[in-house]
Amino acid sequence: MIQVIDKVTNPKALDNAVKVYKEQGIILPTFAQQKHPETIPGKIQDKLKNIGLWDFNPLNLFRITWKNEPKPHGGLFGKPTYIELPKTLTGVDARIVLMVGKYFPTGAHKVGAAYGCLAPRIITGGFDPTYHKAVWPSTGNYCRGGAFDSRIMGTEPIAILPEEMSKERFDWLKNIAKSTVIATHGSESNVKEIYDKCWELRRTREDVVIFNQFDEFGNSAWHYNITGDAIQEIYNELKTTASSFAAYVSATGSAGTIAAGDYLRTQYPHVKVVASEALQCPTILRNGFGAHRIEGIGDKHIPWIHNVKNTNVVTAIDDEDPMRIIRLFNEPEGQKYLKEIGISQELIDQLPLIGISGVGNLLSAIKTAKYFDMTSDDFVFTIATDSMEMYNSRLEELTAERGAYTHTQAVKDFERCLAGQGTDNMRELGYRDQKAVHNLKYFTWVEQQAKEVEDLNQLWNDRTVWDKQFNQVHRWDELIQEFNDRTGLMKQYL
Repeated sequence: MIQVIDKVTNPKALDNAVKVYKEQGIILPTFAQQKHPETIPGKIQDKLKNIGLWDFNPLNLFRITWKNEPKPHGGLFGKPTYIELPKTLTGVDARIVLMVGKYFPTGAHKVGAAYGCLAPRIITGGFDPTYHKAVWPSTGNYCRGGAFDSRIMGTEPIAILPEEMSKERFDWLKNIAKSTVIATHGSESNVKEIYDKCWELRRTREDVVIFNQFDEFGNSAWHYNITGDAIQEIYNELKTTASSFAAYVSATGSAGTIAAGDYLRTQYPHVKVVASEALQCPTILRNGFGAHRIEGIGDKHIPWIHNVKNTNVVTAIDDEDPMRIIRLFNEPEGQKYLKEIGISQELIDQLPLIGISGVGNLLSAIKTAKYFDMTSDDFVFTIATDSMEMYNSRLEELTAERGAYTHTQAVKDFERCLAGQGTDNMRELGYRDQKAVHNLKYFTWVEQQAKEVEDLNQLWNDRTVWDKQFNQVHRWDELIQEFNDRTGLMKQYL
């Protein structure tokens, strides 16, 4: 039976956490406050005016929200930041909207997923900050988010990620977050090597708790409640009486972000939930394998927390396309060409907000709009999980490999990678397709990761299990309030 986290399991560890948090001035925000930051006490908001967005300050836990003002210092809260891309860029009539993740602490939304995993353990005694270290296995931004959360939640982080991930990730983890960093073999798609390192830590250390984003329901529960609601808010702002919420596109990754689609289906039953992956590793599309360059999306297995019954379409993006588009969007000659074809300077200035996986999501949104013949009444939402600030070294590498970016190359990249994006390498998923994808979980989670086959079957057969997992946050908020009452720290802000 798959358990929910709803009660205290270790009173002594909980007592220790209360003591540490009281001494260090750590207040836990509720998930409701992360969804609606305008409800955060005014005195906390006044303090935040003097705290930088990336500062290692416990009050920045209250900035784990899509609604931060887009500024590095002194900002408070408003509407979610998003970019709507015009037909002159996408080539489709559908209104494609990307919600922007840059304005989270660390510059990516994974601080939310990490909080959704760590906070429930703190408030139930499942994690003792006086003894345990938090282990964050990841292909990129999740271990950044976990390291940030750990540092301001009273514990030490251990980050595990593939050695071929971007230089910016390693530099930040080592030099800024002061994390223990374990680099495993391979690239973006080498997830099993990360899992193997986790098993080694389990065998050799008793003082670690491993927060595996691929099987932690706190990850998907955070996105279901927080990301899904933020997308709906943007849609309500933009829609007309003729509008249709047609599709939601997300890289599969850890299956956290795509869980926003589960929420959106409760609001818009006919929405197409689209999983985006790399053509070089088409796990869902073709049961495939391989290595690719779309950093941050993980693959070669189906995450335990992916509710594939709610996934209607899979698209696969050739990783060469995002690598060419990041040059088009960020190099001076690329931006100059975009201006020539009628893209506004305001939008050009926003394009660096879209990182490599965000470009992959954009291309999947274009493919989806073309495949389903979507019109200007149809909205397709997706996510720019991070910005090009994370990948400047990749631009330098591309320049060293291919030479300076030219006007001619910009024309080629626009025509081939954007205007020329077709409906190949995608598939609608029927019931049997979805079940086949679900069955792939067996080989990773039962054979390798010690899950029970009965639990695997429950994920498919029990219609209530997903609702229970996604809606745990209501109980967590009750426990967070009890925890904050015990530390007594919130009283000074009320």
